[in-house]
Amino acid sequence: MTGQEQRDGYKEEGEELPLPLREGVGGRGRSMPHSPLPPTPSRKGRGSSSLLSSLPSLSSLRPPPRFRRRAGSLAIYAGYAVVGLIFLFPLLWVASLSLRPMAELFAFPPRLVPQHPTLAAYRDVLIGSPLARYLLNSVKLVSATVLCALMIAVPSAYALSRLRFRRPVMKSLAMLGMLAVQLISPLVIALPLYRWFSALGLINSHVAVILVYVALSAPFATWMLAGFLDTVPVALDEAARIDGCTRLQSLLRVLLPVMLPGLASTAILLAISTWGQFIVPFVLLTRGDLYPVSVGILDYQSSSDSVSTHLLAAAAILSALPAMLTFLILQRFIVGALTAGAVKG
Repeated sequence: MTGQEQRDGYKEEGEELPLPLREGVGGRGRSMPHSPLPPTPSRKGRGSSSLLSSLPSLSSLRPPPRFRRRAGSLAIYAGYAVVGLIFLFPLLWVASLSLRPMAELFAFPPRLVPQHPTLAAYRDVLIGSPLARYLLNSVKLVSATVLCALMIAVPSAYALSRLRFRRPVMKSLAMLGMLAVQLISPLVIALPLYRWFSALGLINSHVAVILVYVALSAPFATWMLAGFLDTVPVALDEAARIDGCTRLQSLLRVLLPVMLPGLASTAILLAISTWGQFIVPFVLLTRGDLYPVSVGILDYQSSSDSVSTHLLAAAAILSALPAMLTFLILQRFIVGALTAGAVKG
């Protein structure tokens, strides 16, 4: 195609002549040095590109980061509220039953908030039932269990945290063994325990119950305190040894004061878990005056002749109240115990 034909073709389309065709005249082919130009878009292409450029970009349609963070936080808290309501509703219903008079126990439709709340059920339970004795027995069992378990767990945790094993895998096996003990259900060992303590003459004795509680609680306490001791610098032990302290003296005089937060949180968790034990005292105790509150409520239900739904609800609230108050007041120490050992240094 000659230069004239190319110029005629561009003129028909109404486009501006490219630089080489403007410079060349009559097919002489003379052209100036130039950089290659991109192909000229058609009218259809120019119209679609201008239309797309007029539309808003996708990034401008996204919500701002602050709004997204706030929406995510609201969704998380809404999920927390739903889960909390699921777990709290049975407790709220039992509390509602304990505050109802006899006439509203079987009213239909049921109401969560009683129309005429009263504390008569709590008065009747505390005065006319042995619930106070059951609570006292539970306090005795829990106190003895926590004290004995900590006496075993403290030196055991020190050995796991500070002493060197010939094979490092032995320490890991010991820690896993202590966790495996927690997987044993009291139902599995109930019958062997009864036969053993019956041969020893320890049936209907708080000593037998405390021994079983300690055997079940000491591995858990050891595992928690070992993780807490791993966060304490070894330099404290070395400084005590340089000053002439033995290992026992360094444990009692140097490490034990540092371990007080860990001891307090471990004691709280042991007390809460021991308070609700049912199988062991139910098997080893047959006298009503020795029952803890977990078994005493069942005995109270079976010995009542009249309608006692509101009385049982009041007894259940009173039995769970110490554990709930302990958790709510000292939850900061419980969280510290669960996270101890997660970060070293």
